[in-house]
This record gives sequence, C-alpha cells and structure tokens, in this order.
Amino acid sequence: MVSPRRWLNLQEYQSKKLMQDSGVTVQHFFVADTASEALEAAKRLKAKEIVLKAQILAGGRGKGVFDSGLKGGVHLTKDPVVVGELAGKMLGFNLTTKQTPKEGVKVKTVMVAEALDISRETYFAILMDRSCNGPVMVGSPQGGVDIEEVAATTPELIFKEVIDIFEGVRDDQALRMAANLGFKGPLERQAADQIKRLYDLFLKVDATQVEVNPLGETPEGQVVCFDAKINFDDNAEFRQKAVFAMDDTAESDPLETEAAKYDLKYIGLDGNIACFVNGAGLAMATCDIIDLHGGKPANFLDLGGGVKENQVYVAFKLLTADPKVEAILVNIFGGIVNCAIIANGITKACRELELKVPLVVRLEGTNVQEAKRILSESGLPITSASDLDDAAKKAVAAIAKK
Repeated sequence: MVSPRRWLNLQEYQSKKLMQDSGVTVQHFFVADTASEALEAAKRLKAKEIVLKAQILAGGRGKGVFDSGLKGGVHLTKDPVVVGELAGKMLGFNLTTKQTPKEGVKVKTVMVAEALDISRETYFAILMDRSCNGPVMVGSPQGGVDIEEVAATTPELIFKEVIDIFEGVRDDQALRMAANLGFKGPLERQAADQIKRLYDLFLKVDATQVEVNPLGETPEGQVVCFDAKINFDDNAEFRQKAVFAMDDTAESDPLETEAAKYDLKYIGLDGNIACFVNGAGLAMATCDIIDLHGGKPANFLDLGGGVKENQVYVAFKLLTADPKVEAILVNIFGGIVNCAIIANGITKACRELELKVPLVVRLEGTNVQEAKRILSESGLPITSASDLDDAAKKAVAAIAKK
C-alpha cells in the first residue's frame, strides 16, 4: 500500500542546484543566511549586475512588502554593498505577497545571483501526459508569460513532442523543438543540448514535471534556464532520499507537517467540525454534507488505507490540537481498513486525551459489528451514526447544543 504524502516543496535555489548538477545552464548564484554572507557572495560573483531574491515558496515576490518597510522581494543592483544592505532588510523579516498568509512569511535565506540580460524568452516543459502514456515535451516561442493564456489565444504557438520512454529524447526531436522555440544558428544546437540535459534531470530525480519559464537567450549568445519549477513523484521518495531531504516545511502548516510523519494527510479549513476520514473522495463528501446541514468543516484528516491503531491516536491528537474544533466527525468506510482497529484507536484516544468535544462516529465495512461493540461497551460518550447523512446532522446538532 502506498502511503499518502503531501507535495514536496523546494525553494528556487534548490531547484537551480539540481539543474546545475545535471549540466543545465543557470545563472551563477550563491545562497546567504545573513547580510554579511550576502555581501561576500555579491563580491565573489564579480558580476556586472546582481539580482537579490528572497527565498520563500509563495509567488509574487517581486511585488511583495516586508514588515521592515522594504518593498519588493527581488532587487537588481550593480553595487555589492547595496546587496548587503538590502539583505539586512529581508532576512529575519516577514514578506507578504498575494500568495502568503496575511502576516506574511519569514525570510530565512536569500539568493544572490548574477543578473543576465534576456534578449528573448521562450517556454519549455517536460511532463508526464496520461493521454500519451509517458513524457511529453511542450514548448512555445512565447515565454515569460502565462502559458495557459498563450494556449488559449494562440494555440499554433504551442509545440509538442512525445518522448519514447525507452529511447529518450532523440537528436532530431531536440533540434526540432529548439527550432520551434525560435533559436537560430549556433543557438539551435545549444538549446537542443539544454533540452536533452533537462530530460536527463527529469528522469534522474523522478520528476512528473520540469517547467522552465523562461528558457532565455542572452545578447552574448547563451541559452539559459532563468526560472524553473520541478514537481516530483512522491511515490519515488524511497529512491530520491537526497532530494526529499531538501523538503522545506518551514512555511507549511505545522499540523500538516506533523501528520506527514505518520503517513497521515491533514488539511486545515475555517470551520469548527473536524473530519476524520479514510480517502480523499470521502473527505470531500464529508465536508460537503456537513456544509449542507449548516455546519463548517474545521479540517480533514485522511487516514489512507494501511491503518495502525497508533495512527488513529495521533490523528485525534492532531485534530484536537486545533483550537477551532468544537466537534469531531469520524467517517470511515472500511474496505481494506479494519473497522475494529479504528474503534480501538478511538477509545484509546478518547481516554488518554480526555476528549472534551462531542464525538460522532460512522463506521461501515470490514469487521464493523465488532467495531460497534467496542464503541458501545467502552462507556465513553461517543455518538454512533447509521450513515453519513445521520452523522453530519448529529455533529452539527452537537455544536448547536453547546
């Protein structure tokens, strides 16, 4: 049974390092944790112009605002001293963008990189495509913009090449894509080489997508990957220990991070009824039916399939750690899950955590009669429900009584 796992999050500099290690051309860069380190990095670059970027996982950094008063999480300068001064106003301060929480995200790291002029921007990606049963290259000479908009307004500027997973990217495919991207003369061969290296990276790290926007051309005649987004196959974690060790959880919900340690999936919401389920589809249905009966889900915690009693205990601990929770609704449909294990975990959690909020339980499936016996003989204030609709009504009513 494959355990669920939340998405792997890498910072920009980490993705750039992976590309660099695969021979992909990126800007020269250093990473700094202090203003003095940023100053030294800027001096070491010996670049005509330097770009300083705050490293957070949210987009829109360039238009963000720091609580230090500094505007913008991306700055260009020719003076290394200015890099040190700007870094001092970034590091340790919260940066707020359109994609961060209201209070922003604390910046702990900055990237100091060589700023290169871009004479032309293109878009290039390699992704897994279900309809092709394997990887596909997608490119457009219109880069540096929203690719969905290009596809909608000028679909003739989107080019695709299906890759044979056994054969890899052929020379003629790479050269054809480079030409379609608008690279000419020696740059065509250079772009084709970058495309092949990006595919090597795609395979090496078990990626599901490598998106480069823009894949740019400099006035000096160099093809450079200026920005990249890499998505990984989370089922390949056992093969990619070094990559997954880079996972930046600092900006994640602490409850979500803690849940992942126990192969649980936690998603925080805004209501006051906690949902304890097995399976994402069941989670959605449970949230919807609570809403239908006038309640609001506070979160949902997905057990997945291979359940152990200890996971149920940890799940309750996480759910009750959310101060918004005023009731808990357990909705388990036991196919490969043994309902008796769930019931034992519930009773243990109720006793040891001294549960203070109403608990409504709906169990169905494997060994359900034994599970119902365990709950009824526990002597605990657990409300049983006959089906999901009944469970949602009882959970909403339990809060209304308070």
